[in-house]
Amino acid sequence: MRVPQTICLLVGAAISYAIITVGIPALGALMRPGSWPVVPAHLVWLYMFFVVMVIMLYAAGDDERWERICSEFRFFFATQKIWLARNAVIAAVSLAGGYLAYAAARSDLETPPELRAIHPAPPSSFSVGGKTYNLLTLENPLRADKQNFARNARAGAEIFFKNCVFCHGDKLDGRGHYADAFHPLPANFRDVGTIAQLQESYLFWRIATGGPGLPREAAPWASSMPVWHRFMSETEIWQVILFLYDFTGHAPRAREP
Repeated sequence: MRVPQTICLLVGAAISYAIITVGIPALGALMRPGSWPVVPAHLVWLYMFFVVMVIMLYAAGDDERWERICSEFRFFFATQKIWLARNAVIAAVSLAGGYLAYAAARSDLETPPELRAIHPAPPSSFSVGGKTYNLLTLENPLRADKQNFARNARAGAEIFFKNCVFCHGDKLDGRGHYADAFHPLPANFRDVGTIAQLQESYLFWRIATGGPGLPREAAPWASSMPVWHRFMSETEIWQVILFLYDFTGHAPRAREP
């Protein structure tokens, strides 16, 4: 029984793909145990392009071979008695094409390769609620009120646990109830790389303006933090800031002279 020429060519293409995607990494793993090299996707497509071109040149390089391949295609697409197999192959190819299109278009949860500023530079001033704040001179007015410091910090705790705990967590470590739904995770205030490195005016700007207030350099990830000045008063925001520093034991960064 003579094996159809087209089947041989398709099997050859499949073997070539397996060698590129599995064989080459397996060879690398043998040379360096414990590793599994990955062939970049663009190289896989490049190699397969050349494989397909070689197969087409081989098929068209001989008149007898080309006529045999064409007759096999005519038999497959025109013979009534193999309609079931024909429809099954067409459906499989359509589904494979649809999956490749979906895989190319779907969003990727991996961290984008672009550089991102974790603490983007704030503007020199910003306006909310009809009031303009100069971040170069803005100070927390509640910090100087030593007599009511504990009361203001306690008020900030109540505001935090009513509004912010769901994302930033009851330990202020960025592991709240909804934290896993965000990428990147909410800020971990206990980390010395967050509020301990920042002035209170910076926190006021970030809390008041939320994610929509971030500059372009904070891309490619969008912050999910709400614009809190729409829900809190200026005093309440300062009280939350007092609580954040008081609870974590950090001191705000001193303003440079």
